[in-house]
Amino acid sequence: MTTIKRALISVSDKTGVLELAQSLHQLGVEILSTGGTAKLFRDNSIPVKEVSDFTGFPEMLDGRVKTLHPKVHGGLLGRRDLPEHVAAMQQYGIETIDLLVVNLYPFEATVAKADCTLEDAIENIDIGGPAMVRSAAKNWNDVAVLTDAAQYAAVISELKANQGSVSKATRFQLSVAAFNRIAQYDAAISNYLSAIHFADTESTGKPVIQQFPGQMNSNFVKVQDLRYGENSHQQAAFYRDLYPAPGSLATAQQLQGKELSYNNIADADAAWEAVKSFTGPACVIVKHANPCGVALGANGLEAYSKALKTDPTSAFGGIIAFNSTLDGAAAEAVSKQFVEVLIAPDFTAEALAIFAAKANVRVLKIALPPGGQHAWDQGRNAVDSKRVGSGILLQSADNHDLQLADIKVVTKLQPTPAQLQDLLFAWNVAKYVKSNAIVFCGNGMTLGVGAGQMSRVDSTKIAAIKAQNAGLSLQGSVVASDAFFPFRDGVDVLADAGASCVIHPGGSMRDEEVIAAADERGLAMVVTGIRHFRH
Repeated sequence: MTTIKRALISVSDKTGVLELAQSLHQLGVEILSTGGTAKLFRDNSIPVKEVSDFTGFPEMLDGRVKTLHPKVHGGLLGRRDLPEHVAAMQQYGIETIDLLVVNLYPFEATVAKADCTLEDAIENIDIGGPAMVRSAAKNWNDVAVLTDAAQYAAVISELKANQGSVSKATRFQLSVAAFNRIAQYDAAISNYLSAIHFADTESTGKPVIQQFPGQMNSNFVKVQDLRYGENSHQQAAFYRDLYPAPGSLATAQQLQGKELSYNNIADADAAWEAVKSFTGPACVIVKHANPCGVALGANGLEAYSKALKTDPTSAFGGIIAFNSTLDGAAAEAVSKQFVEVLIAPDFTAEALAIFAAKANVRVLKIALPPGGQHAWDQGRNAVDSKRVGSGILLQSADNHDLQLADIKVVTKLQPTPAQLQDLLFAWNVAKYVKSNAIVFCGNGMTLGVGAGQMSRVDSTKIAAIKAQNAGLSLQGSVVASDAFFPFRDGVDVLADAGASCVIHPGGSMRDEEVIAAADERGLAMVVTGIRHFRH
């Protein structure tokens, strides 16, 4: 146990620091501080010694240099168990510092402001703070270091319970947290500065930020270890962003059920991202990362009933997601099938009671962000990533939402208003299906889904077979293709299946041939000018 006799407190964010200092004073701890923090303590009658008095050296260079001094770093770094360290400290009059409380200049908050200049960013790069934190964290055997106001209460409780001492286990945990904070801080600085296009910044006077910096530093926090990865011989863990967006999977609250697996999490994300892209009540059923049933309805029960009809065989053991509160009627219907994970923004008491009898079902609540349905955008990833050998691919996320005004009818036959709505629905579903993707839809529900084939024609045939197996007619259906038709054969196959309308990006060298085929087969065709490959 380390007895705390002297503490150095220097914080940018003053949250909770008065209560901390008052508790330390009551415990007989001498307090050192700097600038504004020291003034705050004096104004509140808390005895404090200025660091400049402690070191015998004044603050200088507009506060840039105040704690970069051997008496500060010697007091933090000196090992109490090494006689030569103790002797050197005595020789040079270096007193031990047992507790360091530091939070850093608000660099991240500063650069997040729209009017932030490069000078503002540079002046909010902390130097002395991180240096002290590193010194204290390195010498964790003798020094406790606090870098977050959320740590204050627990440490004060431990000090009071242990006659002013902090345990070795706590000091180590605080050291790890300190190094993590420094890593996050340095990563934010590196990402920001290496994304600046300096020539343009210099000419405009404002930072010109590139989307992808010269060096990408990522920080994630482990949520949990997983039993294994995609297969039992693989190890796995789930990590979240430092600041997860509201409405994203990483914010899910598991209300019941077995521990989530690697595949559960991956499939749950696919289902959740798809279902929250719809504005009315919707249900998405996912199996092996692909939607196997998607539908809109007047309520959750109707949406689920329609989605299940698409492919009840594949839905067995799937992931089911709703974008509205799950009530008892929908829960009763869902409970009749084997489901791995059930997701919704909320659940009624009746719905939770129904699933309480199925203890293994993983029930996830992902709260809708403030702002209603339009706030779903907050939970979207801005950037997607994919690991490759010794590297990573980054891209802006496919967050394009198609509107009626964006599409162009290219055939003689015009789609009806009802068909246009189904085309938009089908197009949205195709966005979440692995390429090559073909999706037959009608009346706000999927009728057949063909996914992940090397040939678009094969995806079309599979989607038709799925519909046939489910006893669903494709007569008069609409079809979405995530990319253009390179030849007319794809159009012929979907026409043979009974489709009446098709939506696709267009842009093929043979667009005229494909459009002519649609006219010949009596199909209405619209193009979007944008594709939705999903690998």
